[in-house]
This record gives sequence, structure tokens and C-alpha cells, in this order.
Amino acid sequence: MLISKNNNKKSQVPKGSGTRILINVTVVGSAGPIRFVVDEVETVAGVVDTALKLYAREGRLPVLGFNCDDFVLYCPVAGTEALKTWETIGSVGVRNFMLCKKPREVVEGDNDGKPVATGILRKSVGGWKAWFNKSLNLKVSSH
Repeated sequence: MLISKNNNKKSQVPKGSGTRILINVTVVGSAGPIRFVVDEVETVAGVVDTALKLYAREGRLPVLGFNCDDFVLYCPVAGTEALKTWETIGSVGVRNFMLCKKPREVVEGDNDGKPVATGILRKSVGGWKAWFNKSLNLKVSSH
């Protein structure tokens, strides 16, 4: 008697891995969102890592790199706070996210070489919040 191997994908999912959800990650400055499936128990850091890899694999511009520590994941509906890297993606309760580069810090020093003040270097005026609000305010005219 032959026993056939079941190649069903459902049987290949490890038990207790949680529910899988389809999420959209929009990268600021990119043409459109990246869509992929993750487990609800996946951490935010894991989602950022996956999003960066898929972004590079698709050959999208601008080139972002692969360092997850340089990026933060926002949920535009839930507020303006960045998600913590150890949070699970399913705990947020939404499926649309925004991936942004972290602001770079600039340390100003005096003649002794000791830092005097720390500020945040802004590359562009407004940032992702201004871009997001601007995109919501776009109106399509009928003429």
C-alpha cells in the first residue's frame, strides 16, 4: 500500500503559528504599497525586515538599504506614534502601515569635543505627516 504525501499548504503551516493576515506597507516616496502575508504574532521588526527585502527584490526606488534599525513603522489610523519593534503586528488591529526612515540625529560640539546640544536633522520640510495629510486632501475634479 502506497502512502501519498500531502502537499497541501495548510498542512505545512506549523501548529500554533497564529492567523495569517495580508498587510499593506507604504514606503514614503515610493510609487505604491508592498503587499505581503504575515502571521499575527510576527513582530514589527520582522515586518520591517520583510518589507525592506521585498522592496529591494522588486527593484523599487528610492533605494533604502537593509538595516531595519534605520526605519520605523507607523499606523496612520492609530496615531502619530511609531510602533515599538517588539510589538506584534496583529496587536495593532489594522492592516495598513507606513514605513519611514528614522530622523538622523546631529551632535553639535564645542572646541573640547564634548557634545553641547543634540538636534534632529530634517532632510525635507514636513516629513511623512505633511505628505500623508497632503495626499488625503487631493481632490479629483470633474473637469
